[in-house]
Amino acid sequence: MVPGEESGENMILYGHPESGHTYKVALSLKLIAQAFDYHWVDVFAPRDQRGPEFQRVSRFGEIPVLVDDGINYVQSNAILLHIAGKYGRLGGETPERLAQVRERLFWEANRVGMSLPNLRHYLRFAAGTVPAGVLDCLRVRMLADFAALDRDLTGQRFLVGAEVTVADISCVAYLLYEDIGLDLSQWPALHGWMLRIRALAGWQDAATLLSG
Repeated sequence: MVPGEESGENMILYGHPESGHTYKVALSLKLIAQAFDYHWVDVFAPRDQRGPEFQRVSRFGEIPVLVDDGINYVQSNAILLHIAGKYGRLGGETPERLAQVRERLFWEANRVGMSLPNLRHYLRFAAGTVPAGVLDCLRVRMLADFAALDRDLTGQRFLVGAEVTVADISCVAYLLYEDIGLDLSQWPALHGWMLRIRALAGWQDAATLLSG
C-alpha cells in the first residue's frame, strides 16, 4: 500500500496494463488516494482460460472488475459511478454534479470509448485481422469524437467544470497511452486538458500504475 493512502484491504481490482478500461478505474482510485489490491489478468488468453478466481467475480468474463467489500462491480463506467458515489469525490459531490458525470459517461461508452480503443486494438494487437475500411470507419468516428471533446473543453478546465471528475478519466484514458501515433495538434483544448490531467497530484501512467 502506498503511504498516505486509505486502506484497500477489502478492495481488489482485476485488470491488465494494456486495458484503458482498467486504467480508468485504477487512476480514479489513485487520484483519491484509495489503495487497492491489483490482480493481473491475462486478457490475451481466451476468456475461459483466465483463471477460476477471475471467472467467479467477472459476470461477463471481461476486465476490469472491482471487488469492494465483497461486492463485484463490472463495466468500467459503472465502476467509476460507484467510486464517485461512494466517496463523494471526482463528480460525486452532489446529485446534480453526478447527473452531469453520468451523462458524459454514457456518451463516452458510445463515442470515444468505442472508436479509439477498437482502433488501438487492431493497430497494436490484431494487425491485418479486419479490412482497411473498418479502420477508416473507426478513424472517422474517432476524429469526430476528438472534435467534440475539443469543443466542449474550450474555455473550461475539465468536462464538468473546474475540477476533474471520473468523466474526464473515462474520456482521456486511452488517449494517455499515446502509442498509435495520433497527432492532436489540431485540438488545442483537448491537448491542454490532457496536460492538466497529467499534472494532477497522484497521476501515473498505465504502465507504472498497473505494473503488477
